[in-house]
Parts: sequence; C-alpha cells; structure tokens
Amino acid sequence: MTAQQVLPKGANWLTPYLTVSNAEASLAFYEKAFGFTPENVMPGPDGKIVHAGMNYQGAAIIMFAPEGSWGSTCKTPAHSQSEPSVSLYVYCGDVDALAARAKEAGAEVLSEPEDMFWGDRMASLRDPDGYVWSFATKVGEFDPRRLSNNP
Repeated sequence: MTAQQVLPKGANWLTPYLTVSNAEASLAFYEKAFGFTPENVMPGPDGKIVHAGMNYQGAAIIMFAPEGSWGSTCKTPAHSQSEPSVSLYVYCGDVDALAARAKEAGAEVLSEPEDMFWGDRMASLRDPDGYVWSFATKVGEFDPRRLSNNP
C-alpha cells in the first residue's frame, strides 16, 4: 500500500492526542492563539464535544478529547498538577507575531522569541491546559560556535 492509501487525506504519520479540560474552549483557544483550524469535531449525545482535530498549514496537527471522554481517566497537566512529559515543537511563518497573538489569547509566555544556535527563532508558550508549545521560524543555519560549552 502507498502512503496515500494508508493515511487519510491531510493526516501525518504522527498526530499528538491531548486530553483537554473543555473541548469547546480548547477549539477556540487553539484557533485564536495558534491559527489552527477545527476539523472532525464530534459532539456526544449531550451535544458537548467528545473529540476534535485541529489542522495547521494543510495537515493535522493535534487531536483531543475532554477529560472523561471515552471512559478515559487522563487529566490535563494543569489538573494533574504535573509538568507535561512531552512538549510540542511547531514551525510557523512568523514566530514573533504568533507569540504576541497567543499571549493575547491567554497563553503563558515561558520564553519570548529568541534566535537559537540551531538556526530557529523560537518562543515557548503554555496553553490553558498546561501543555508546552514551542513555535519556531527558521532564520539561519546551525552554528556550533554558539554552543555555550564550545570555545
């Protein structure tokens, strides 16, 4: 089988699946803060969203469900009062503009946009559920001379 036959249109080989506290609020936040667009939004019998996907630049970026959906006992990092063990790294066209928009939408800025030695301009943000997102724009090439432990 070819990749086209195996993967649904717009899917990636890896798509993180997050637990969120409120799917409706998460849809609104990710759209406003990060520019993601909703797709495959599924309401449950009570009309509340039990599953949603988000698209970015033409491909799936994340899927999520609220706490308790599908019998899950998973909690968000914010509700479990723990640091997430995985962070998400996303390339974007203008990290400075995205970081400003995300802050305005309610993201916590963990690190302001900064040029990094590996050639990306990067900012780190925490979403309302406690997940850490790093957004980056490629601005140069890897420069090993910029490593702090390299003379």
